[in-house]
Amino acid sequence: MKLNKQKIFILLMLFLLTACGFKLRGQISSLPFKSLYISAPESSTIGMNLERAIGTSSTTKVVATAAEAEATLEVISANSERVILSLSGGGRVRDFNLVYRVKYRLYDKQGVEIVPHTEITLTRILPFLDAQILAKEAEEKLLQKDMQSDAIQQMLWRLSTIKI
Repeated sequence: MKLNKQKIFILLMLFLLTACGFKLRGQISSLPFKSLYISAPESSTIGMNLERAIGTSSTTKVVATAAEAEATLEVISANSERVILSLSGGGRVRDFNLVYRVKYRLYDKQGVEIVPHTEITLTRILPFLDAQILAKEAEEKLLQKDMQSDAIQQMLWRLSTIKI
């Protein structure tokens, strides 16, 4: 009997979580269009990562040309910066501020803008020690990749809220 009460309790909790709109991170609602073309700068991996994220978590199909698409997502730019945040008393860098900016817009087949130019800016702080240069370079790359995936999730979440 105790096992049945536990199962009922777990099912009740799962039902309450789904009833309030809870979703695991990375899950998006379906996008409001059936097909999407992604135009992104060749110098950045954001286009490929966007295609992968849409393909795995949405019913929207990513197409190869803008003519086939119901809407076009144009990633105007995706830039990473590293700015000195603080210096030690001896003039050495103590912290860097990592900044990742993505600018994008969305328009339909007729060229009517659905989402005007929008910018997503993410920042992370990277503590820096001269003795750990190789480790800090690897940490910086990991933080840049994490910021890009966060920006993609924000873009998809914003796009999923559009009412057409």
